[in-house]
Amino acid sequence: MAGPTTAERGARTPKGSSGRPSRPGEPAGRGFSSLRTLLLSALALALAAGAVWVLYGSTWLRAEHVRVSGVRVLTAREVQSAAEVPLGDPLISVGTGDIEDRLRRELPRIDTVEVSRSWPHGIVLEVTERKPVLLIEKGGKFTEVDSKGVRFATVDKAPSGVPLLRLAAERSPSLRRFDSDRLLAEAVEVTGELPGEIAEDVRVVTVTSYDSITLELGRGRTVFWGSGEDGPAKARVLTALMKAAPKAGHFDVSAPSAPAAARS
Repeated sequence: MAGPTTAERGARTPKGSSGRPSRPGEPAGRGFSSLRTLLLSALALALAAGAVWVLYGSTWLRAEHVRVSGVRVLTAREVQSAAEVPLGDPLISVGTGDIEDRLRRELPRIDTVEVSRSWPHGIVLEVTERKPVLLIEKGGKFTEVDSKGVRFATVDKAPSGVPLLRLAAERSPSLRRFDSDRLLAEAVEVTGELPGEIAEDVRVVTVTSYDSITLELGRGRTVFWGSGEDGPAKARVLTALMKAAPKAGHFDVSAPSAPAAARS
């Protein structure tokens, strides 16, 4: 039997149809889906470009003011000046790490500093200053030393309540092994291990060698500490010894297992 003629096949094909049968598994509306994807991509690109312009190109998010907190000896003006925050620049482009490095370099009194952005227009500088635990006197001026042994500032007037350090180890044989910086570190460690009430009463710390550290307290009392070794044990023994002999003027805890106290 003969198949349908060309005319018959054309009559069976709906108008506007390509005449190609749909392939199995071919999604319907693929063209619409592609158009939607294209529109969404264009929208995302436009939003990203807008965000970049707002952050970098507009005047809405610019660095306009600096706030300083945590200063004790330094002033906010000193910190702001050393920070050199680029006012007027986009806030997002302000280099917080560069500011931190600059502050620690220009102001050694600063121990740590945290620089953060305060949107929409501020930079915040949270400063922690070094605290002196010892003073070194030279030429009528005083160099402040912190708990890490860092000499961070020289002042004309000694801060109250900070002991004076006397390094008198010029003739000590221990200098061959322990230089002045090491002896300074030992003195700092000793002051950090003292109980609170005793630490507040220390007037002078004298270091004549690595194993000869002496503390001068108020009311003319002295403590021979010896080396910086066994510090916590020496601190406990000294506390007990001072309670047991409150009228003593000299205490020796260089050997914490055999302490001694005397009136002079």
